[in-house]
Amino acid sequence: MEPITIVVICLALVVCAYMAWNIGANDVANAMGTSVGSRALTLKQAVIIAAIFEFAGAFFAGDAVTDTVRKGILEIDFNQEGGVSKEISQDIAFGFIAAMMAAATWLTIATRFGLPVSTTHSIIGGIIGVGLVLEVDHNTDYINWEKVGQVVMSWVASPIMGALLAFFSFYIIKKLILDSDNPEERSLWLAPILAFPTFFVLGLALQFKALKGFFSRADKNEWIDDKADWLPAKENGVWDPFAEAAWLPINSLMFAAFIGAIASFCLFLVLKRIDIKEESNGFRGVERIFVWLQIITAAYVAFAHGANDRSNAIGPMAAVWQVLSQDGGQLMESADIPLWLVLLGSAGIAIGVMTWGWRVMETIGKKITDITPTRGFAAEFGAATTILIFSMPFLAVPVSTTHTLVGAVVGVGLAGGAKAVDFRVFGKIAASWVASVPVAAFGAATIYIASGGDNLKMIILLPIAFMTVGYAMWKTRDNEIHVEDALSDAGSSKVDGPTPFDLFHRHAEAVEVTVEKMVTAVKKACAGEDASQEIEETVEAEFAADKIKAEIRELASQDLRFGIAADSDSFLHMVSRQDRIADYAQNVAEQLSFRPLMEDETALENLIEMSEIVSKTVAKYEDLIEALRQYHISGRTKAGVDEVYALIREVNLVEHEADGVEAKAAAYVFSNGDDGPLAAMHMYRVLQRLDDVANAAEKAANALLPLLRR
Repeated sequence: MEPITIVVICLALVVCAYMAWNIGANDVANAMGTSVGSRALTLKQAVIIAAIFEFAGAFFAGDAVTDTVRKGILEIDFNQEGGVSKEISQDIAFGFIAAMMAAATWLTIATRFGLPVSTTHSIIGGIIGVGLVLEVDHNTDYINWEKVGQVVMSWVASPIMGALLAFFSFYIIKKLILDSDNPEERSLWLAPILAFPTFFVLGLALQFKALKGFFSRADKNEWIDDKADWLPAKENGVWDPFAEAAWLPINSLMFAAFIGAIASFCLFLVLKRIDIKEESNGFRGVERIFVWLQIITAAYVAFAHGANDRSNAIGPMAAVWQVLSQDGGQLMESADIPLWLVLLGSAGIAIGVMTWGWRVMETIGKKITDITPTRGFAAEFGAATTILIFSMPFLAVPVSTTHTLVGAVVGVGLAGGAKAVDFRVFGKIAASWVASVPVAAFGAATIYIASGGDNLKMIILLPIAFMTVGYAMWKTRDNEIHVEDALSDAGSSKVDGPTPFDLFHRHAEAVEVTVEKMVTAVKKACAGEDASQEIEETVEAEFAADKIKAEIRELASQDLRFGIAADSDSFLHMVSRQDRIADYAQNVAEQLSFRPLMEDETALENLIEMSEIVSKTVAKYEDLIEALRQYHISGRTKAGVDEVYALIREVNLVEHEADGVEAKAAAYVFSNGDDGPLAAMHMYRVLQRLDDVANAAEKAANALLPLLRR
């Protein structure tokens, strides 16, 4: 092997590793994005689990042999006499290097902006670009435009099917569990039943997608009788599971059913032994059950993704190695994958997950729609089922896991109404999907044409391409969030710690304390005693509430997990509404220090009664916020939302009662205050400020109604 060829191979390996790194950095969001968004996993936990399962799938379950022309995009006649000529083989090998570099560069750009794109379609785009140039150079047809049409069709078909399956999966959960009179009791026996179809689908997908390489190796080494007993027929299949050419072999169906039955039984035993009403990691009830189901499905998706998408990086490299590593090397229809190349691709994917994977996780998990464990589970189940259907030989459409899962996330978001989905984010993502193929095709064609199939030119071009990518990244470094900051303990504690909604409830408790201090001050002033200490305590309590409000604003700007599809502006408006209660309570206390109250026993009794009914209104409001918090962490059930609505009505009723007390007290002051008009006017102002406190509680409660109706 000539030294210059060795240099080209080494550079190609660097490009392959770069491509694998990008696959991990971008596509990992398919597996873990929804788990991060629902808070089933912290960002750090998601990255670690994804790295482990992606590496395991890529290293242990990937194919030992790969097609040299991925996804059937190029049609090469491998049966011609003498095989594929050395000249064409060399051109295709150089074309694959250009395709990998162009696809990897596009993935870097997309990941930099947090856009989840398809690594499969990116490498397909690169191969199309090279294929167009090869057609001109060799005056023949190489590109299978029918297969390209299927790829384009999948841009629409897979997201729509993913969205529909996820929507109806969540709709079933909602109708059977969340909308029942006793959702927690219902979930205890229904969740194991729902686990069966989930793990049945995962069992099939595990065999057909993640373990197809294992079955192929086992068959070659006579570990099993015939891989056809386990894998779908590649062509001319039938629906009869007992037939030799079955689309769904009976062995696979029975094994998947066995996995589903075991999983259902294990979940049943687990649920018998845990108290789902006990809060754990911010969840209870229905959501606590679905946390485990979501994590398991996410781990499967990561494993299957590693097993399948490893070939997007090392498949083209295997062809390059096959051609360039031998004198007179010919491109064959398939190529063995050396163990060191498997390790390179697997490690590259895992490192990509651990370094840049968090970027796209945040987009899928937090920016498209509000995700809960039940919604996240429905999205992942819908995506896994869609991918399994499209990967069956009777369709054999190369769909993107990214496209499918994003569509599934939109589907569960639409279950909460169109306003629950941020279509601006989805629009940017969809535009990046459409751009993937032409951008990668243009980049690959440009690199290939510039190289001219010459070793020396390729040696010069690839370092220039890497330096260009590095320079672009350096120029856009402003406002960069570094991985050590994103995955540090401090950063992850924000996810494990209080959410904006938890702080919202804590703020409501602080507001109630402020009102209680105010009532104590009113009673002491009415008794003719010095209330200066109680007034000061009211001011301090209001200041404590203000500090919590500041925490909410800071946290909400970083991670909005309010729980009822509220945008940040709506949420912070609610915080301001709630804070007015404490502000008015402080104002009441300060009014007491201005001058003595009206010295009339009945007027003073009326004032005390007014302060007590105001305190009752605020206490009922705090009960409402606690119920809203429980509604969020236990599964957004119909029973939970009914309780919230009932408490909103109770707040309104108590406030109406306060209006009656205020009217009675004010009438008495005006009827009997002639002897001390200034004291009477002061008493009336205190009554008005007390009424402001009750009104503020009522308005804060009613502000929840539009959010609950979404």
